[in-house]
Amino acid sequence: MNTFWNEREVEDSFMGEDGLLHCSRCGGPLEVRLPEYNEFFKSDKRPSTCKCREEKIRRDREEHERREHRQTVERYKGVCFTDRRMWNWTFENDDGTVPQMAMAKRYVENWDKVRQEHIGLLLWGDLGSGKTYMAAAIANALLEHEKKVLMTDFARISNISKFDAEEYVKSLDSYSLLIIDDLGAEQDSDFALQNICNVINRRWTSGKPLIVTTNLDLASLKNVNEQELMFARISDRILDMCRPIHMQTAESKRVASGKHKHEILKEIFGKEEPSDGND
Repeated sequence: MNTFWNEREVEDSFMGEDGLLHCSRCGGPLEVRLPEYNEFFKSDKRPSTCKCREEKIRRDREEHERREHRQTVERYKGVCFTDRRMWNWTFENDDGTVPQMAMAKRYVENWDKVRQEHIGLLLWGDLGSGKTYMAAAIANALLEHEKKVLMTDFARISNISKFDAEEYVKSLDSYSLLIIDDLGAEQDSDFALQNICNVINRRWTSGKPLIVTTNLDLASLKNVNEQELMFARISDRILDMCRPIHMQTAESKRVASGKHKHEILKEIFGKEEPSDGND
């Protein structure tokens, strides 16, 4: 007697005229006849899988892979961003006001090549021109492909203590892409600039891509005062690693966001202006 399975143990099955179990749903065989009696199966038959069961196995496997992928991406996003709102700063959610976003998409599409050639980006332009959003959109796109990305800013790097600086700089090597936001906002001290210089130099020697955003204009970065030797070294390294992209929009993203919120308030309150609490 078969000790592994029989028609009473297999759900939704029936015994066919060929002496083999069949699936009640698709009619496919759940057993295969062996050439001779098999000691392992204690039978001349072995289990098989019908088409509908194979399809279920495939769907379950794909669902498991999707769930694992989602968990990995969310874990990576939690490390990448300090502001959870940036999780939704994606190409799909872009409002279309930044024409340079097409370049960002091509950068992601050609990631293997730019990574191999150590090509980064320098996004420069006025406040509200979409630099940070564009950098975050690149990060999110790569995170969806389970690439490790870290997005930080120069102010945070400049405030690292001298006790943690060396270990922090080394830890950045684990990220496929490093994004540093807001060059020019760092503390104007030798220690702060040294921290930043160490991070930039480490990225340069590792050969891994770097993206930098700044409100400074390109001329200012290229023509740093000789008295600002440390900052000159930083800007020189960045310009060597990163291709400059001038961010230009017809209207500041912050202004556009403010107008959008104002329109929503008009819908809520009508023509009445909300009180500022000073009446």
